[in-house]
Amino acid sequence: MAINKAKVAIGFIVAGVLTVFFGTVLSFVGPLIIDDQIVKNTVIDPKNEMSYTMWKDVPVPFYMSVYFFNVLNPKEILSGEKPMVEQRGPYVYRKRIQKDNITFHPNDTVSYREYRKYFFEPSMSAGNESDVVTIPNMLVLGAAVMMENMPWAVRLMISATFKTFKEGPFLTKTVGELMWGYDSGLVDFLNKYLPGMLPSSGKFGLFAEFNNSNTGLFTIFTGQDDIRNVHKVDSWNGLTELNYWQTPQCNMINGTAGQMWPPFMTKETTLPFYSPDACRSMELVYQREGKMKGIPLYRYVAPKTLFANGTDYEPNEGFCPCRQSGLLNVSSCRHNSPVFISHPHFFNADPVLLDTVRGLHPTEEEHGLFIDIHPQTGVPLNVSIRLQLNLLMKRVSGITETGRISEVVMPMIWFEESGYIDGPILTTFYTNLVVLPGVMEFMQYGFIALGLATIIIASVVHHRVKRSKCDGGGATPDGSTSTEEKDPLLQDDME
Repeated sequence: MAINKAKVAIGFIVAGVLTVFFGTVLSFVGPLIIDDQIVKNTVIDPKNEMSYTMWKDVPVPFYMSVYFFNVLNPKEILSGEKPMVEQRGPYVYRKRIQKDNITFHPNDTVSYREYRKYFFEPSMSAGNESDVVTIPNMLVLGAAVMMENMPWAVRLMISATFKTFKEGPFLTKTVGELMWGYDSGLVDFLNKYLPGMLPSSGKFGLFAEFNNSNTGLFTIFTGQDDIRNVHKVDSWNGLTELNYWQTPQCNMINGTAGQMWPPFMTKETTLPFYSPDACRSMELVYQREGKMKGIPLYRYVAPKTLFANGTDYEPNEGFCPCRQSGLLNVSSCRHNSPVFISHPHFFNADPVLLDTVRGLHPTEEEHGLFIDIHPQTGVPLNVSIRLQLNLLMKRVSGITETGRISEVVMPMIWFEESGYIDGPILTTFYTNLVVLPGVMEFMQYGFIALGLATIIIASVVHHRVKRSKCDGGGATPDGSTSTEEKDPLLQDDME
């Protein structure tokens, strides 16, 4: 049975058109399918086993690296000379995070408390918790500034109290004691006769209230009603706004709790979050694109305006009373103690701050904070939050422990909280968000290319078949020509 090549070619052309159509449809439907899966797996829902477990228990290892500014010239500082410090550390602690008391509400929100514990990691540290360092005594120098405007007699009494309990202007203690608390007769006295004056009712330490504690009662949106609201804070400790600051804008609780953000981010998207430790909302801005082991990311960093004073950046006026740009006065949420937060080594701060202390060397690579985030899902891939704790020191008449100290914002410690996705979680992330979309994209363009190639080849074959028929239109079945075409002379003889 003879094959009709023209009809076969037409069949291939139709198949090619269908293949191109399928590939084109897939190019539109494929991303929609991926986005739909992202939405389903981003919503905070116990049914989403993997994403819910990641949100609840945060399986990514987090670490807190602490650096102390060891004071080299405490006696000279009391004489009015410029402080000289050297950085000691890091002292690294593994941070375990777990959410508890999880309660879902009918308005598509969920409440929880997040508990944190810290475990020292000697192998990752530059020393041991038994290392001895010297830092300003917050109990003495901080209290002195707080008592500056009290009557002269009260200041004399405070100074006498310091002497009674043998508390000097500087502390020389082990890292472990400074971090998690040390025994102090003055602390016991204050907790007994002036309860509530200190942040901790037990031992006094820089991080004593952090270990085995929670960050407060967060209520956030699950994203069930609107994926654009997922992880955003609805309230904290029952509050929808703060009362620490001077303006409604500064008291706003904005963004998420700082662990995940809504999906489908663009370069214009900012990264707002509320930090209970900083007592305020903060916002990071897009810096650049990048990749982490093949996974695309956006890097977000702190703008220079984050800790700018009200003079340099008017919206920050509500965080005042302010000093130089680069400092955040957190005394209003830290028992009125003269404590300031900044970037480490006064990075991105007024150069005047660097001139008042020797031994600081700020660089963006070592001291700038950043969050690397996967823009399609809003999941952080690599996080490094770096902040510095500073104490305002000055001479206060009547309190002899302050000597002739020149007024200075003194760095005490800086710390980095860091973590990144790795291991099986990273592999799953890479497979679902890079490999599968890549395969789908290859398939859609492959179908289009295959369909176009089929159409072109089939069209060429069809054209040749038609042309060959046109060229041999008078042929007989056996391939010979007709009698009339053989010899015209025979026609004359027959006539």
